[in-house]
Amino acid sequence: MKKLLEVLKKAGFDGFLLMIVTMILMAYFLPKPGMVKEPVSLEEIANTGVSLIFLFYGMRLSVEKLKVGLSNWKMHIVVQLTTFLFFPLIVLAFRPLFINNGFELLWLGVFFLAALPSTVSSSVVMVSIAKGNIPAAIFNASISSLIGVVVTPLWVGLFIASATGDFDVTQIVIKLILQVLMPVIIGISLNSRFGAIAEKYKKQLKYFDQAVILTIIYTSFCKSFSEHLFEGFTVLELVGLAAGMMTLFFAVFFCVGLLSRLLGFSEEDRITVLFCGSKKSLVHGTVMSKVLFQHSTITGIVLLPLMLYHALQLIAASIIAQGMARRKEV
Repeated sequence: MKKLLEVLKKAGFDGFLLMIVTMILMAYFLPKPGMVKEPVSLEEIANTGVSLIFLFYGMRLSVEKLKVGLSNWKMHIVVQLTTFLFFPLIVLAFRPLFINNGFELLWLGVFFLAALPSTVSSSVVMVSIAKGNIPAAIFNASISSLIGVVVTPLWVGLFIASATGDFDVTQIVIKLILQVLMPVIIGISLNSRFGAIAEKYKKQLKYFDQAVILTIIYTSFCKSFSEHLFEGFTVLELVGLAAGMMTLFFAVFFCVGLLSRLLGFSEEDRITVLFCGSKKSLVHGTVMSKVLFQHSTITGIVLLPLMLYHALQLIAASIIAQGMARRKEV
């Protein structure tokens, strides 16, 4: 068992991924705790947790560091255009294949992940392993998260109404401001006082983030399973979805790598563009799903492509980063 865990860890799997699988299985076999409303529901706890995640995230963002990071503007533009324009346009091109055969909700989930910001922690870790430009990776992942607060809802809002039959713009905007934007702004304003403390306890904050994410996943899948929303999908279709997510990752990875070569980026900057531009944030995806998708019974389906992409991107990126590091050592 110990050897198996070591192999899985090297391949990119970690305890958090295993806990995600556990939450889905619990939702299937033990859904009642996730549906309880009194005296307090897990969903309400998760909603509070969403705001706290963004508060602590903003608290760790230094305005000074963000200003310094703007100097390498060409690389930053490539990463952000890849994250928020190239990704969504690729998925948008395949929409006709989904909307006429009952898979529109699944496509919405894929498009949702395509519109998400880059992940912060794992992007920086992979850039570090591959010996890329770490300060630039930190800046890009951080600024991507801020841009995503605005851009992701704008992209997804274009298609929520057609997929779910309802989209209350006013309610979505109010929830977005209260649960996401205001906590980030408040957190940034508190950076000078509490930023060092938040940075000191970033490991504990990471565990808090993961606990909130697991709660959201559990409650979302409890409702999806209770509505039998997954009964229409065969194992072959789910395998096909996983293969599609892997293809999407490598398509973006290859294109952004080619573009960075054409633009004459240094090897360190190219590595940063590759990993920051091809990654998507499970943290932002799960917490923003609470804000954007009012029909909570469909959230499980919407999150499914993201969770598959998250697991597969960790495995693929880990293998690629370690290979790059070995080539540099030779």
